[in-house]
Amino acid sequence: APRLLDPTGDPAALNHGPKALTVPGAFGGWIAIARRFGKLPLATLLEPAIGYARDGHPLDPSIAMFIARAQKTLALYPTSAALFLPGGQPPAPRSIFRNPDLARTLQSLADAETQALKGGADRDRALQAAYDYFYTGPIAQEFARFSTEVGGWLRLDDLKAYQPRWAEPVTTNYRGLDVYVSPLTSRTGLELCEQLNLVEGFDLSALPADGPQLTHLLIEAIKVAKADVYKYAADPRFAKTPVEGLLSKAFAAERRKLIDPAKAGVYPEGGNAAAASAMLERARMQFAARGDERTQGGDTTSLSAVDADGNAIAVTTTIGGGFGTFLVMGNTGILFNNGLRLGSTAPYDGHPNKVAPGKIALLGNGPTIVLDKGRLKLVFGSPGGETIGQTQFQFLVNAIDRGMPIQAAIEAPRFALDAEPNFYKPGAAITVQAEGRFAEPVLAGLAAMGHRIEKVGPYAIGSVQGIMVDPSGARMGGADPRRMGYAVGY
Repeated sequence: APRLLDPTGDPAALNHGPKALTVPGAFGGWIAIARRFGKLPLATLLEPAIGYARDGHPLDPSIAMFIARAQKTLALYPTSAALFLPGGQPPAPRSIFRNPDLARTLQSLADAETQALKGGADRDRALQAAYDYFYTGPIAQEFARFSTEVGGWLRLDDLKAYQPRWAEPVTTNYRGLDVYVSPLTSRTGLELCEQLNLVEGFDLSALPADGPQLTHLLIEAIKVAKADVYKYAADPRFAKTPVEGLLSKAFAAERRKLIDPAKAGVYPEGGNAAAASAMLERARMQFAARGDERTQGGDTTSLSAVDADGNAIAVTTTIGGGFGTFLVMGNTGILFNNGLRLGSTAPYDGHPNKVAPGKIALLGNGPTIVLDKGRLKLVFGSPGGETIGQTQFQFLVNAIDRGMPIQAAIEAPRFALDAEPNFYKPGAAITVQAEGRFAEPVLAGLAAMGHRIEKVGPYAIGSVQGIMVDPSGARMGGADPRRMGYAVGY
């Protein structure tokens, strides 16, 4: 059977270990947000996390289960085994889990800010001191030392070269509402917006909820959008992704012709939006298969908040695979993301998203904000790897077309498409994974249309956390029962 071929020659190296990682960007992003919009000192912001890492917290049974499932891989790396497999065994559910090294790392970042303030620095320069401590100072030096020791590629110059960048979100207008999603290096933003553009040509609100037609149209829209986005999306510094064309209503109208209201279509080739955007011609790529092509799974967290002043933020962070690289970096207590994994990168020579030095791998975060004539209507996000754009698409259709309250829109049964070998490949075999709460007539109707259906658990796909604002200004939080999550107002 074909095996993954990567620059190391090691079949597993893009999935876990010291050669799978990319430079961590989350902390730099948090500092950039705090400098531009925040008011509180970093020491205050990090205090709860430091306490949980130092003093511990009861381990949720689902996390204990994931650690047990990953025991074999975690055991490959001594620093990871020491944290996640104390005494050589996975921790028991509800046992107190601590990460003292992470507590010390976070405390050192807070202390760097505090010392700068005591030395006369203003808030902006003090936050920069914490940033420097992470990306050029002692923490960066420990990352680089450990990477070298264990045979990784990361060096201090890589960390020094990192800079957070502000980017414009991708956006579309759906039934009079302005939808803003994470920018191109997430890819999910493009996917969600094109899916909405595609189904805007159908009167979804008129379709019965207890029939298969609505779900069928959503499935077909996801197929078309994924084919288009996976053909072109890549780090915009390395490829001319035709964003304007992919998000144009004219392109959606043309691609909508692939959707047969009566039967399932094959997974198509990505479209040619040259008529909508001249940028497409420069982005067209021909590529050949190279090794194992199967997309890998992921691990992500999402939160949404609106403050007393009405400021809204949606944040979706990820370390890629279930434990990222599975490698705790030296004495820092930190797991890096495995951003080089397949799905985040393309396994095809010549594709614009093939691994290259300095190129940002595409992780599927998709935090979303919806405005109604300039006023906040929705802020939400979801974990779920390849399912994020699909989950958020279904949630928006529930909230907008079906008029559901936020909690009902979140809890409604979901489906997700899986592609073999992956969504890069035209003609890929598509399976629709459907939560077991779908009515049997719906599933039977989808199967009769030609969809391959695989029933999964009743609450198995995605985990939307969000806030809806009604015309009166009242805010309603919604939390997904599928994973750990809750809504709180104070």
